[in-house]
Amino acid sequence: MKSIKVTLLAVVAVLMASCGTTSTVPITGRTQRLLVTDEEVLSLSNQQYQQYMQTAKASTNATNTALVKQVGQRLANAVISYLNSNGLSADTKNYSWEFNLVQDQQVNAFCMPGGKIVVYEGLLPVTQNEASLAIVLGHEIAHAVAKHSAERLSNEYKNQYGTAILSSVLGNSHLSEATQQLIALGQSLGSQLWTSGFSRKQESEADHMGLIFAAMAGYDPQVATAFWQRMAAQSSGSGGLFSDHPSDADRIKNIQGWMPEALKYYKPVTTTTTTTKKTTTTKKTTTTKKTTTKKK
Repeated sequence: MKSIKVTLLAVVAVLMASCGTTSTVPITGRTQRLLVTDEEVLSLSNQQYQQYMQTAKASTNATNTALVKQVGQRLANAVISYLNSNGLSADTKNYSWEFNLVQDQQVNAFCMPGGKIVVYEGLLPVTQNEASLAIVLGHEIAHAVAKHSAERLSNEYKNQYGTAILSSVLGNSHLSEATQQLIALGQSLGSQLWTSGFSRKQESEADHMGLIFAAMAGYDPQVATAFWQRMAAQSSGSGGLFSDHPSDADRIKNIQGWMPEALKYYKPVTTTTTTTKKTTTTKKTTTTKKTTTKKK
C-alpha cells in the first residue's frame, strides 16, 4: 500500500510539473516552476487592484505624489531597458506601470503583478530622500519582474488543489476545472496574495534585484544601508513594511554583500544647468567738436 501511495504521489508530481512552465528570474538566475500563466495572474490582480483603488484615498500632497510617480517611472524605464537588452522583451508586454501614493500612515508599500505599485504616505518620513524611495520602489518592482505572486499562487494551488489538477489532466479537460479552482483560490486569498506572505527567499531576492534596479536607474544604492537602519529603528518589531522579510541584521548584511555588484550598474545621473551670461553693451558716444573759422 505504501509503495502505491508513493507511486501515485510521483505521478501527481509529474503531471503537475507537466502543466507548468519553467521560468528564470532575472539578475539572480533562480529557476522557478509556475503552474499559472501570466494572463491568469494579471486577470486576478487587475480585478483586485481596481477594487482596492476604489476604496483607497489618494494623497492630496501633489509634490509627494509627483515624486513617487517620477521615481517609479524612472525605475520602470531602466528595468524595461534591461529586459529588452537581455532577451526578455516578451515579458515587457505584461507591464502597465502605475505608481500611487495613498493616505495611509502605515510604513508600507506593495506591488501587484503587471506593475501596479502603491506607496503609503507613512513610508515617506522614513525614506527621507529620493534615492531611498528608489530602494523601496526597486524592491516592489522586483516582486513583479520575478513573478513572485505567480510563484506563491502556484505553491498554494499545488498544495490545495493537486487533486483537482490531476482530475483535470486525466479527464483531458484542458484544465478548465483547475482554472476555476485557481480563480476561487485567488479570490479567497484576496489582496493578501499581493501585499504579504512572500517567502523570505522571495523577499531577499527582491532586496537583491531592487538594489540593482535602483543602481540601473542612476540612484546611489549605498543609501540602502542607512534606509534599512532607519526602518529597523522605527519598526520595533511591530510589523509594517516587509514584516515577513529577513531580520534587519541579515538584510543589511546581505545588502552590503550585494553592493559591489550593484555599484557596477551605478552611473550617477548628471543634471546640466545652463547659465545664460548677460552681456552689457555700452554705447560709446563720440562728440565731434566743430571749429568755425571766422572770415576776415
